[in-house]
Amino acid sequence: MTHPQSSRRQFIKNTASAATGVALLSSFPKSALAMMQDKPRIRFSVIGMNHGHIYGMTEAVKRGGGELVSFYAPEPELVAAFSKRYPEAKLAKSQKEILEDKSIQVVLSAGIPVDRAPLGVEVMKAGKDYLVDKPGITTLAQLAEVRKVQKATGRIYDIMFSERLENRATVKAGELVQSGAIGKVIQTIGMGPHRIGLTNRPEWFFDKKYYGGIITDIGSHQFDQFLFFTGSTTAEVVASQVGNNHYPQYPQFEDFGDAMVKGNGGAGYVRVDWFTPDGLGSWGDGRLTILGTEGYIEIRKNIDIASGHEGGNHLYLVTHKETRYIDCNDVELPFGKLFVDDVLNRTETALPQAHVFLATELALKAQDQAKKLVITK
Repeated sequence: MTHPQSSRRQFIKNTASAATGVALLSSFPKSALAMMQDKPRIRFSVIGMNHGHIYGMTEAVKRGGGELVSFYAPEPELVAAFSKRYPEAKLAKSQKEILEDKSIQVVLSAGIPVDRAPLGVEVMKAGKDYLVDKPGITTLAQLAEVRKVQKATGRIYDIMFSERLENRATVKAGELVQSGAIGKVIQTIGMGPHRIGLTNRPEWFFDKKYYGGIITDIGSHQFDQFLFFTGSTTAEVVASQVGNNHYPQYPQFEDFGDAMVKGNGGAGYVRVDWFTPDGLGSWGDGRLTILGTEGYIEIRKNIDIASGHEGGNHLYLVTHKETRYIDCNDVELPFGKLFVDDVLNRTETALPQAHVFLATELALKAQDQAKKLVITK
């Protein structure tokens, strides 16, 4: 499918390369040229904003050329905050109003995790593409239904794995691995610590039936990165464990989880937890180590506690020739544009659909088969 605006831009690009094209463009009023360049590439809406990730997701699609048209959520306080941030968007009367609007091509959601897959099924059946916060699916039964409907409709069901797609150091690491900087990747080690912030959490946050478990939730990021950096297209969970050792007042909560995984492109280890101390100047000291045959990369995503470097997006590259620090704050984030390209062109350049489903399946299986970790001393 080719979008009219995409065709227009290609026409301008092609004609500008020739003398006649240059003359043509110079004859256009500046206001007309600006209108052609600024016209949105797609129209999208938001349904459900129970996690703050919805703001990063919205910004990514806007960077890619999307126009936020409307939004809906049943919670007045969430509506007020979102409306203040995006006053140009219309508050829909219902979810149904958005689903029935044929001008909307994409729906974004960061609703309560257990509700995200059922909404995605409705979105795809309505002929729209879907971008959802992680965890985008909370049970294996949901995954089976999503796979069935996605195959039948041919719609896009993408999950925003923001620890890779929206972290500049991790994007840079992808470029380095692709260039062969550390040889063949052997293993990834993904650490996803988070600050719990007890006073700011809704009730559903502490109940596993709503969020799916700690590996399903936070761990989905790490499985995505494992598959991406090892290039694995098949994989299985070797072992996993979960526990709740510090919050007995929330019996359905899990504060720790880890897993080992192996694929046809390499091995991986995942550790996630809710133990980030209040003294850390970030919500979590997220790290990723990528081991290769000719070197390794370590990413410090949000903070670099021992170096004096400010902020996040830090990358260390170690090879046979050098040890180098790379500040990645100026690295471009390509996901938004690639996602919009995929919507327009029916391609899979941002996230291959098989990758999205396999990363989710691994997290769900690791969660399901996890042994209980109980620390007695």
